[in-house]
Amino acid sequence: MKSSRFAAIAAAALVCPGLVLVGSPASANPAAGAPGAHNAITDVPGIQVGQVQSDTAPYLTGTSVVYMPQMSVASVDQRGGAPATKETDLLSPLNSNPGVNAIQLGGSSMYGLSATNGIIRWLEDRGEGVRVGAGGVAPIVPAADIFDLGRGGDPKARTSAEWGYLAAQATSDGPVRQGGVGGGTGARGGGLRGGVGTASVHLGDGIYVGAMVIVNPAGSPVDPADCTLYGVKFGIGNEFAGYKAPKKQECNPPSTAAQQPANTTIAVVATNAPLEKAAAQRMSGNAHDGMARAISPIHTLGDGDTVFAVSTGKGEALQINDPADTRQLNAIFNAGASTLARAIAKAVLSSESIGNTTSYCDRYPSACKGMKQLKQWRTQGNAPDVTPETFAQATQALAQTPVPAPAGADNGKPKPKPKAAPASNTTQQESQNGMVLASDNTGGPTLSTGVTTGLLAAGILGVGLLGMHLRGRRRGQASDQLA
Repeated sequence: MKSSRFAAIAAAALVCPGLVLVGSPASANPAAGAPGAHNAITDVPGIQVGQVQSDTAPYLTGTSVVYMPQMSVASVDQRGGAPATKETDLLSPLNSNPGVNAIQLGGSSMYGLSATNGIIRWLEDRGEGVRVGAGGVAPIVPAADIFDLGRGGDPKARTSAEWGYLAAQATSDGPVRQGGVGGGTGARGGGLRGGVGTASVHLGDGIYVGAMVIVNPAGSPVDPADCTLYGVKFGIGNEFAGYKAPKKQECNPPSTAAQQPANTTIAVVATNAPLEKAAAQRMSGNAHDGMARAISPIHTLGDGDTVFAVSTGKGEALQINDPADTRQLNAIFNAGASTLARAIAKAVLSSESIGNTTSYCDRYPSACKGMKQLKQWRTQGNAPDVTPETFAQATQALAQTPVPAPAGADNGKPKPKPKAAPASNTTQQESQNGMVLASDNTGGPTLSTGVTTGLLAAGILGVGLLGMHLRGRRRGQASDQLA
């Protein structure tokens, strides 16, 4: 029965106040209501994270990817007024898409959406995606990007397919590095540096909820009354141990009125509880409450605030129209919102100053002075820099797959070596299996020499036949006149 399988979820006092905490039946799991081992979205079984970035001029941007080795149910809720998203329509419960392979949370705004092409190629090379045709796959990779163009890097120094490929290569289920890394490298919020944050909670019975966020809002995560972070109050246990309200002489929060209008906070919330697609959409919608708890104002016309929800669980799915599932679903949804609020606070605390963008802990040093965990948040987890060498390696890996020749076209015989092409301004590229692609010096496609010759001969023959036809008509007309 579903109700017995998820009884511990409804018993977690963190998400259902007034209920009694229960211990986890599995010794490997923490007590219900406590964070997971990494306090990261990767505590959710079936979730991995990869991140790459560069803060070497002219770059200040990056890419993060949440990867599911087993295609997982997912949906999305988008509430900001200026989103940069891709493939979100597939996630509607009204559409037939069965799930996703990965989700990108990136920088470089709409330009950075091209980084998904690298993630898709990495998945295709591994044979992961929706099966299409004989042996083919269509990887499903929705995406949302923040606006970080010109926020410290050159507006034209953007992520691309290579960045997505490298981020996918870096995926693991271990700790997740936080702060100014991955898709949050160029993030800002409330006049301060933003970044990547993550958190998790164990609900009992082996069920987890996790969140990962890139904080880049038009609003602010700082309460102007006392310069504390809104999201800290949702911390679990000693999660924010050592944090204090800043000294009064430090409390001079920057005005959000001076912020540039293009911003965005984007996130993924995940659980290993099995959810139907409609329940995943409800989870993503409720998680926006976590943004509202930790950032003010939120969902402005200048934001592209977007939350994806993922369920990696297998078995009988919890359904929003089944009264027997209501209690468990409400616990999961509320955990998603609270976990996202915690992740937002961790992102802001983990970020460090860069260029002329100040971090929260540098603006309010007394607030962070006693937080020994900040070093761990900023350094644990793999987040390699994109270098010219790794970029070149990714470019080579992304070289266009050769188009195969028709089956049996060579009858199993070795193909003769192609004859040398005559000197011209046309550059021919021959694929591994013999298909010729040609382009002129303007970069546009053109026809190969054999095709051009054939068309020219056909044109000459056509002109000759047309002339014969016209001469025949004139002779016929002359005969009619003589008659």
